[in-house]
Formats: sequence, structure tokens, C-alpha cells
Amino acid sequence: MIRVLSPINFDVSSSFSLPASEQRILDALVSSPKLYTYANKHQLRFEIALRDRIVRAAGELAKSRARFAIFRFSRCNSDFWTRDERGGFRLRPDVTASEAIQDIFVHSERYAFECATAIVIVFYKAVLDVIDPAAFNRLFADLLLYDWHTDRDLGIQTKKDEHFLPGDCLYFKNPEFDPLTPQWQGENAIYLGDGFFYGHGIGIQTKEGIIAALNRKRKRGATKSAYLLPDITQVDFAYLSQFARGFDEFRLPIRRSSFIFGTLGSAAFLHR
Repeated sequence: MIRVLSPINFDVSSSFSLPASEQRILDALVSSPKLYTYANKHQLRFEIALRDRIVRAAGELAKSRARFAIFRFSRCNSDFWTRDERGGFRLRPDVTASEAIQDIFVHSERYAFECATAIVIVFYKAVLDVIDPAAFNRLFADLLLYDWHTDRDLGIQTKKDEHFLPGDCLYFKNPEFDPLTPQWQGENAIYLGDGFFYGHGIGIQTKEGIIAALNRKRKRGATKSAYLLPDITQVDFAYLSQFARGFDEFRLPIRRSSFIFGTLGSAAFLHR
């Protein structure tokens, strides 16, 4: 269910609609048993757009030629990044963060990294797609891609929650992984919607597909299956919304037969 604290327009005509991929995000928010609260319609519109771009960026990385590699064997395009002794990628001082993130998707064959770094790359690419490039370069001027190391302005946060939406990152834990391949102790994955996830090194799979892939990486004699943790990792949608590129006037496109909507004071509610 959605709650918007400031007044918002509802559009029950057929003259206005979100793109299909964004409508799917709105439908997921409305249908969730959780209450999602927004200070204003701009924050809601931004989160819908950013979640959609996270899903798109994950799909692009899945189709790219970037490879899975442990930190020791990671690689990057030296025209944009300096690889440090840990296997992380630090932004070169003579290029912008936006150029460097774009290059991962343009010259993907020059890159190899593990799954946590892949998720962070997806988040940065999605944010770049929806905020002003100058703001992106200012916020992330000292970019370092290494494991879960992120700039504080990305606002990465992990919380306990079993209700996830497209654009959320989840973690599949493999409790009896083979100690010879510790990189398979788990898999970070972006939920794409419709029951599918993207995990770097495994690809686009269902929940069962990712669990099966991890189970093949267990130690000899293992009896405990991999499983999905009830944790969700997200960027700070509300904070990042202040740097958004301009959106058109936002009216919630709704179908009276599908949604229940109403107001309480200045707050608007929308649910199934």
C-alpha cells in the first residue's frame, strides 16, 4: 500500500499512463502488504523510475561480456579506473564518474568482478540514468568499486524484510559452501520481478535456479541447502530524489476496478 503525505492527483482516464515497466513497479508497491510512505509525489515518482532503471541495468549487465572473477583476478579498463592491490577499481582523477560507470557497459569485455561489486555497479548505473549527470559526478567524485564499499551518498542500507520489490537486492546464503571456492558462500541478486533474479556469475534465474546453482558449490557431504535470507538491500530513494532530472507532472494512473484509493487529511492512500 502507498501513502503520500502531500496532496496528489489521481488520473482515472485513459489519457495518461506510465511506461509498462514502471506501471509494473507501481502495481507492486500498491499490492504489497507493507505500507510505503512518501513525503510527496516527487519521491514516489522517483522511486518508481529508479527501481525500473535498477532492473534495466541488471538486465544490461547480465547480457554484457563482463565476467565473474574473485578479487585476486578482477580486471577493469585502465583508461577509466586504477586497479588497487585488493582488486578494487578506483576512479582515475582525469575522468568523470559518469563516464567511468558508462564504460563498464560499453566496454564490458574489459571487466571482471565478483557479485557484490556487480550489484553496486548496477545501483550506480541506475542512479546515473535518473539524476542529473553533473550531480552524479559531484556526489561520486571519489568512486571506488570494491565489494560493498559504496559512497555514502548512495545511501545503501540493509534491513530485515520478507516483502521485496523489483529493484531490491537480496542475498542467497550457502551455509555449507566448499572452502576451496569461498566466493560461492552466497550470491547477491537483484530481484527483476515475475519471480526472476539476476546474480553475477549465475545469471538470470528463478529463486530455485539460484539455490540449485549454489547447492552445486557445496562441500563434499553437505546436507544443508542454500536459501534466501529475509534481508533487503536498497539505495536511499528519498535522499537521491532531490537530484532527479525533471519529471513531467505526475498523476497516478489507476483503474477503479483494480485499486482502492482515498484521502485522510492531506495524505493520499492507494491499495488493492
